[in-house]
Amino acid sequence: MITRLPTRLLNICIACFCKAQQLEKAEAVIIDAIRLGVLPDVVTYNTLVSTYCRLVGIDAAYSILYRMREAGINPDVITYNSLIAGAAKHCSLSRSLDLFDEMLQMGIPPDVWSYNTLMHCFFKVGKPDEANRVFRDIILSNLSPCAATYNIVINGLCKNGYTGNAFMLFRNLQHHGFIPQLVTYNILINGLCKSGRLGAARRILKELGESGNVPNAISYTTVMKCCFRSRKFEQGLEIFAEMKSKGYTFDAFTYCTAIGALVKIGRIKEANECIEQMVKNGIELDIVSYNTLINLYCKEGKFEDAYMLLDEIEKGGLECDKYTHTILIDGLCKAGNIDGALQHLKCMDRLDSNLVAYNCFIDGLCKSGHIDYAMRVFESMEVKDSFTYTSLVHNLCKVRRFHSASKLLLSCIRGGMKILKSTQRAVLRGLRSSGFSRQAKRLKSKIRLAKILHC
Repeated sequence: MITRLPTRLLNICIACFCKAQQLEKAEAVIIDAIRLGVLPDVVTYNTLVSTYCRLVGIDAAYSILYRMREAGINPDVITYNSLIAGAAKHCSLSRSLDLFDEMLQMGIPPDVWSYNTLMHCFFKVGKPDEANRVFRDIILSNLSPCAATYNIVINGLCKNGYTGNAFMLFRNLQHHGFIPQLVTYNILINGLCKSGRLGAARRILKELGESGNVPNAISYTTVMKCCFRSRKFEQGLEIFAEMKSKGYTFDAFTYCTAIGALVKIGRIKEANECIEQMVKNGIELDIVSYNTLINLYCKEGKFEDAYMLLDEIEKGGLECDKYTHTILIDGLCKAGNIDGALQHLKCMDRLDSNLVAYNCFIDGLCKSGHIDYAMRVFESMEVKDSFTYTSLVHNLCKVRRFHSASKLLLSCIRGGMKILKSTQRAVLRGLRSSGFSRQAKRLKSKIRLAKILHC
């Protein structure tokens, strides 16, 4: 008892230092302990392995095994589970498999978490069939899958595009007596929303409330976001109202999601009421929240209020990102203030990427009737994407400059970029309606050839 107590105290100290991310101090404590005759055990080294995996890397963590062997301590299943998890975190499937095989060769029987981690890695690298085989291995090994096992499978299937299979597995598990908890419901709701199955997600949300579990803010916010993304704004706002009626504590993300939707459908008064409520509740704003508010003020034409928020961002120690300036550029362009938009565009030269802002500026110039100016800006851009081309081609068609639009369209496709089919059709229709049917036919052939060359 006297010898075990110091080792236990040693392990508590090591765990505390590792939790505080102070590996050097943890290592120093081990050295001092050995000098005092207190020997580390497998728990000591397992704590180090887990922390090295998390903070340093898998190679540094694996080197701990040599120290264990020198100390006459054999690694156990927890040691290898930590290493496999460390490799899986960096999507190193081959390393995870090698560690799993090494564990078997050493005669260490894997536990359910060994299989769970390996299965998660297969799903993470986009190999759902192999992950399902690992799931079968759990059953064949006479191990009892835990709730985390089922959550990994359901989540992995959803993220790999097999939401229907995940839903069927969920129902099958329920049929065999599995009682899902809140986290399982939330995983399935998220998967259904991501795949656009809003109706099914809403049914699962309702079922969650009737199951004895209490839906949390994540459950509601996920479905609310899906409603807004599907342009079912009223349904999304109903969920938001239900959250408020049940007394959920909102974060900035939830408020901003609702505010963004209200702005889109022109319900500015209600959006402002949400802002007031958010400020009243003392919610600390992040840059995404500020961007949402700036967007609201730009929609209302309250640019002075938007600039005041820019000052507030700076005073709060935050930094404007590319979206902050892009929102202002878009708003100023729509208000006809091209010079103001240009000034903000110049402010973005110090940012890593300002392509989105340039795209907004070009679109704004076109909509303000400055198509030639937009063409000059386009020519000056070093980096362009498919949206840059699509926007300009579309706007050239609107002013019936179909020859310029066709040249731009062809250069885009020859460059390997995609452009909306509706925009391609607009160019071809425009050429035909302007009496240039032969040119339209020739352009269609060139587009087909360019696509073949880039297949």
